Amino acid sequence: MALSNPLRMIENNIEVPKSLQGITGIAENEMNPEWLGLTERDQDIIWKAVKDLYRTGAYPALSICIRRHGEILLNRSIGHAKGNGPGETGEKVVATPDTPFCLFSASKAITAMLVHLLEERNQINLMNPVSFYIPEFAAHGKKRITVQQILSHRAGIASFKDIEPEVLFDHDAIMNLIYDAEPTDVHGRELAYHALTGGYVLGELVQRVTGESIAEFLRKNVQEPMGMRNFNYGCPDERYPEVATNYLTGFPIMFPVKQLIKRVLGAELGTAIELSNDPRFYQQVIPAGNITATAEECSRFFHCLLSGGDYEGKRIFQPVTIERAVREVSATELDRTLFLPMRYSAGMMLGNYPVGLYGPASPHAYGHIGLTNNFCWADPERMISVSLLTSGNPLIGSHFPRLVMLLTTISRRCKKVFKK
Repeated sequence: MALSNPLRMIENNIEVPKSLQGITGIAENEMNPEWLGLTERDQDIIWKAVKDLYRTGAYPALSICIRRHGEILLNRSIGHAKGNGPGETGEKVVATPDTPFCLFSASKAITAMLVHLLEERNQINLMNPVSFYIPEFAAHGKKRITVQQILSHRAGIASFKDIEPEVLFDHDAIMNLIYDAEPTDVHGRELAYHALTGGYVLGELVQRVTGESIAEFLRKNVQEPMGMRNFNYGCPDERYPEVATNYLTGFPIMFPVKQLIKRVLGAELGTAIELSNDPRFYQQVIPAGNITATAEECSRFFHCLLSGGDYEGKRIFQPVTIERAVREVSATELDRTLFLPMRYSAGMMLGNYPVGLYGPASPHAYGHIGLTNNFCWADPERMISVSLLTSGNPLIGSHFPRLVMLLTTISRRCKKVFKK
């Protein structure tokens, strides 16, 4: 018996059927890969890597959309949106390419672009202190922390300490916690991923400057102009049943990783995932973590960035706005929250060389990941915009080699069109 079998027995994963045909959805808008500079074999190999990832059992549902030169190469789903979590019984609902998923922290990339849009319109300056727009933020030594520092995870307010998880449903309570927080560094020298705090600050900033919620600002400036049914913070009550249920999968999380996750999220991972399935979670605006969207909608958004901010003749962002948003803030550095070497722009997680978040040889790629298993990015050298959304959230598990293989396969099969 292979060594991997007994290891997988202790994972909290799903039972995978031998045949995936009955739980696979393929959209009708895929293009002939040869029109996109690939072959049918390239497409088949990428799809095989997706199926191999699903067969690890880490994801009750996954959905992927890959655009190349703006046209859809893959737009597919595998699994069940509901009813097939680890040990779950009852009615199963098959996922489709139209199933919305929670983006979790991949929401940060969209939130960041809304803030950059305010600067494009001369409504803010990223180098101004946050307190210029939100006076309450100045308390306890935060007076000179800039909007740019918030966007680039250098504001010194990386995490909440000892909070009740349900406080996430109380916007005013969250903001008061942030106002009362004492920064660990006010000079921007400390890189530490802001899992939730930064998003709330940016959402409040949009509210103060525009007089409307960040959800309304997103609807008017991106969601509706780009013709997206979903792609906003939370979702209407009537659409909540459509959203894929999230599950904790993978190996049990033990000390010290368990404590690290609690420090990052303000709650244990299992508690955070449980809260993400609460209807109240989708009634909130959580700028750092609760946009719901399909993989195709996310791919569409990142293609818009890749094409200089234009979508079907509509100007969503100016090209210079995107350039500012994806420009490296600093070289690769150890993130003191994630304890990983990271490259950030003012709002994006950046790729790297020889290998990075979005596969090998992708130093110009930009995007964001969400709760370790949602990946949304654009790669200007390969002219691809990719979204991989999942409903399983393993932190550690046997899925990892297959995830790396999928990212690698996408990068290798979608060869570079040009070098930046």
